[in-house]
Amino acid sequence: MSREMQIALDSIWPILKAGLIVTIPLSLIAFAIALVVAVITALARISNYKILRAIFGIYVWIFRGTPVLVQLFIVFFGFPKAGITLDAWTAAIITFSLNTGAYASESIRASILAIPKGQWEAAESLGMTYWQVLRRVIAPQTIRISLPSVTNDFIDLVKGTSLVASITLADMFMVGQQITARTYEPLLIYSLCAVIYLIFISVLMYLQGRLEKYASKYV
Repeated sequence: MSREMQIALDSIWPILKAGLIVTIPLSLIAFAIALVVAVITALARISNYKILRAIFGIYVWIFRGTPVLVQLFIVFFGFPKAGITLDAWTAAIITFSLNTGAYASESIRASILAIPKGQWEAAESLGMTYWQVLRRVIAPQTIRISLPSVTNDFIDLVKGTSLVASITLADMFMVGQQITARTYEPLLIYSLCAVIYLIFISVLMYLQGRLEKYASKYV
């Protein structure tokens, strides 16, 4: 067996293990929080309260207008200067939750606005409150409309977690860097990382297709 083949075989499990214990959990936790943030932000930005629209509009503007790597550095390296010290996990979760929440909120907001206003009026004429209309009429349609773009945000989040290597979190990419430093095989190891990322993303894309098909089965 060649040296390169042996290195590749020895590297698969450490990189995959990092994906299973860091990349995937981090992505799931951050995305769950991001969805809550996105829904709150979307509702605030379509509300009748100008102050809410302004506050959440600034939040979306900042997080969509700056690179996520810069945001990571501000939270992990910059906050300690203000007396707020966070570990790498917490910093990564906060940053990715807020970043993905900003993007997903636009998808959800656009989906809500795409629903004809007549449906709101018809539901309210039946005596439903604002929150009942949202829950019973608007939310089911919003989920179906926004599902493709929101799941794309999740896929982007999974790929974006490779940036946490820059704040000392041992994800797949950092493990790949460590192996490369020992073996001096950057092309081989980074290609292996790319293949494992590709497998993860391919599974997510398959699940995305299934979810979209399920959500549209009555359309």
